[in-house]
Amino acid sequence: MLSHIARSIDAHRFETLFRPLSVINNSDASVLTLSSPNQYIAEHLEKHFKKNLLASAKSFSPEISDIVFGVGNACSGKQEEQVNVSSFVPATTLQLNKRFTFDSFVVGPNSKFAHSAATAVATAPGKTKFSPLLIYGGVGLGKTHLLQAIGNFILSKNPQNSVIYSTSEEFYLAFIDAIKNNSTKKFSSQFKNADVLLIDDIQFFSGKESSQEEFFHVFNTLHKNGKQIALTSDVPPHDILGLQERLISRFQWGLCVDIQPPDLETRVAILKKKAEEDNLNIPENILYLIAENVSSNIRELEGVIIKLLAYASITMSDITIDLVRSVLKETSKTQKTIVSLDEIIEKVGEYYKVPVNKIREKDRRKEVAHCRQMGMYISKIVTKYSLKTIGLHFGGRDHSTVIHAIKNIKKMKEKDISLLHEIEYIINSLTSKT
Repeated sequence: MLSHIARSIDAHRFETLFRPLSVINNSDASVLTLSSPNQYIAEHLEKHFKKNLLASAKSFSPEISDIVFGVGNACSGKQEEQVNVSSFVPATTLQLNKRFTFDSFVVGPNSKFAHSAATAVATAPGKTKFSPLLIYGGVGLGKTHLLQAIGNFILSKNPQNSVIYSTSEEFYLAFIDAIKNNSTKKFSSQFKNADVLLIDDIQFFSGKESSQEEFFHVFNTLHKNGKQIALTSDVPPHDILGLQERLISRFQWGLCVDIQPPDLETRVAILKKKAEEDNLNIPENILYLIAENVSSNIRELEGVIIKLLAYASITMSDITIDLVRSVLKETSKTQKTIVSLDEIIEKVGEYYKVPVNKIREKDRRKEVAHCRQMGMYISKIVTKYSLKTIGLHFGGRDHSTVIHAIKNIKKMKEKDISLLHEIEYIINSLTSKT
């Protein structure tokens, strides 16, 4: 499909905007879902190239009637840059990204210990005292990179090893499917037979008792059999609310290491590495300008480079100081404060004086339903979570319920200006937190 697009667009723009796309499998054959590496590219393609892509897709598969653009870490990247890992449930298996290696990870004072620990377990999986290895830290600091680097290194040395990589959310969703399909034994055995288990974002297990119970037994079996377990989290295990004490205890059996935000020199080194990977010749003064203005995490640093490349490609211009300042200014305006779904639920509950447990329950009283719908609507605005994930946080509801809530609030705010003020007030109270 992309070969058709390549014939009608300049090579630089194609490599920037189209080459990074990957197809995500879904159950609806009429909808083609494409994953891009960042929000800017997704929005640009949606606005300017959706018709071209849809026409090209239809020439290959006439039943396709729509294209949806998404943004994702685990799914982004070229298909040929991924390697197979053991599948635990059909259609939900995530794959390791070959670009996430130890060589491509820029080590700084902020990440030296975590990098050394990850290298140690990858070199001798299950044979160190670091099982489990748990790496924790803020968003976009490289936890997933190191976790997948462990898997990639192990498979490069011994391709016969059974390596399973999954986010805790994918584990949870796959477990629900297994219960529904009466296949929990198969689900469990596939995890328990792994040589290496890599689980991303274990904080998502919070409050999910059945999934925690299942993972507890998987963990015990693998640990008893001397297999390697590596995990990531945004906070240390003891700070994850709603996590069973026995899981917290087991997560601390091995080694817990953190990753801090990178200092200026490390940020510049990261930018240089990214520029080299993308064959960009960016002057050092420009790299320093970016590094000085983007200090929170690595993902944002790389996002600025990608956006610069896209701007330069689209406008056919060089990367200059003025262009960098323009991109940085736009980035600071559009950047979303990191807000969790739990925080949103608490905030709307507080505003409408509805207990959090009522929002998650099947309480259909008008005031509760309205509060719940507002929470779903705001979640879609201020976060990048999928409709499915939002629904799960609001009491295990499906994505169609979230769609209905969003449409309903949109319709209501067109007729009621006071509702618009309520939405703005709640969003401002969420995004103004320090």
